[in-house]
Amino acid sequence: MLAGCEYMRGIKVYSVFLLLISVSFAGCISEDKDEVQLNLQVSYDSLNGTIMESYSDGELVSSEFVIINLDFSGTNSEDELIIFGVDTNDGRAPVEVIPADNSIISIEFTEHGLYDIVVYAIDDGNKRENLSLEVRIELTLEWVEVNTNNPKSLVFDPTPRNGGEHPIMIELESTVENPEQIQDFGGGQSVQITWNIIDENNDTCQRNSDQVSNGDSVTWTTIHFNTYLVHELLIESDDDQEGININQSISIIYNSD
Repeated sequence: MLAGCEYMRGIKVYSVFLLLISVSFAGCISEDKDEVQLNLQVSYDSLNGTIMESYSDGELVSSEFVIINLDFSGTNSEDELIIFGVDTNDGRAPVEVIPADNSIISIEFTEHGLYDIVVYAIDDGNKRENLSLEVRIELTLEWVEVNTNNPKSLVFDPTPRNGGEHPIMIELESTVENPEQIQDFGGGQSVQITWNIIDENNDTCQRNSDQVSNGDSVTWTTIHFNTYLVHELLIESDDDQEGININQSISIIYNSD
């Protein structure tokens, strides 16, 4: 009878051992299944750029926008990839492509600002991987007026249209040339110039004056840190008889470097 008890005890121990082995193997199989992952890899040449706008005598003559190319070709998954996408988070619909057809998504930016975009990939196992990237788009306005007696107002708006973080500063460089005139024909006078940066509340933020001799030019360079209001740059001349040439540049900057 004792031998029978020992025999039954041995069977129970063996059964528990088999159960533990079964649970252990079940756990390993589950972990292996969980290890099927989607590996999102996105490459790019740059995540920043500058929009260029050129004006002649107050009229916009050209615009060069920024295009960011995002390459998903390094992305892989054990399941079939079905979507590569980019969400610019600025009110536009996400841009998506089918990986079998294309691995590059190009996004155009027509407004300055800091953009927190999200790139993502989805496979047919319904797994999705996201990656957040910051895109920095700045703006430079190039402005030219030739032989003008009444310089036009250069209006610039530092407010980002995407509702993001404001720029840190505005760089301004303005050159005024007093073309050489023949004095015998009533020309050749010096011209007094005054620059004014005025905000939308009609407050003068900065002012600078200089005198331009006949055949000479003067340049004003400054940095402005009020990036929350629409501004305009005005140039005043004390001599309506002298036509002057104006060449100026305004840059809206998001990076202190």
